[in-house]
Amino acid sequence: MLVNFREMLGEAYEKGYAVGSFNVYNYETMRGVCDAALESGTNSVIVAFGAKYLENMSLGEAAALARALSEERSLKLCLHLDHCKSLETIYAALRAGFGSVMYDGSELPFEQNAANTARVCEAAHACGVSVEAELGSLAAGEQSHEGEKTDREIYTDPAAAAEFIEKTGVDALAVSVGTVHGLYKGEPNIRLDILEDINGRCKTPLVLHGGSGIPEETIRECIKRGIAKINVNTEISVYAVSRLKDDFAAEKPPHLSVLSIRQREYVKETVKKYISFFGARA
Repeated sequence: MLVNFREMLGEAYEKGYAVGSFNVYNYETMRGVCDAALESGTNSVIVAFGAKYLENMSLGEAAALARALSEERSLKLCLHLDHCKSLETIYAALRAGFGSVMYDGSELPFEQNAANTARVCEAAHACGVSVEAELGSLAAGEQSHEGEKTDREIYTDPAAAAEFIEKTGVDALAVSVGTVHGLYKGEPNIRLDILEDINGRCKTPLVLHGGSGIPEETIRECIKRGIAKINVNTEISVYAVSRLKDDFAAEKPPHLSVLSIRQREYVKETVKKYISFFGARA
């Protein structure tokens, strides 16, 4: 069934693990994430459909697919609208049946970001939908499909994070502590000290964007400091595209129907790897 992420993240935060939020763009990727969750022994997962992928599927199509896949598998699936700057699109997602939405006002001044987020929370909570917001800014790494090359890293201020949560009533807050959208050009430098300060002040589930390529031990340290939701996008795409290139290079390339099946298998392989060390449980 389709659910919001409030209960999922609340339990993860209290028990010290993280729920994976995996970006999807079509049936194959959504099916791959759902199958990975079941094969990993968890009955709950977040599939993130970014607002930038509306050319791939409409909000209604994404919701219908998610509903069918979750019901066929008795899976608690949260369909999450990821990185959306448009209030109109967010309200359309509420009408379509999304279980959570992310209003991304991170480029706006603090007061405007907080005011818009509070408006989203009021509307979403009235519909039983959870809300994520972002404070701070992530830089764009290699092969990023989320941010822009002009994006600059701005660490989240711990005191501002606490004020933001109090003003908005948001259910989860995405923070900037050194991760990037995409893959890292060098060794990740995650500011665990800032994350620990944010967690100590906020006592609210925190979200780590840019989960692709972070060492497992660093991920575990982030989870200890309040990260309850981790987003993965780029690595899913990079791995699947690489494997599909090998398929195309074969002496006899597969039929399109076979490539579709392989695509979801490649997605599943990456997602299972991350679920295994995020620690998500049934």
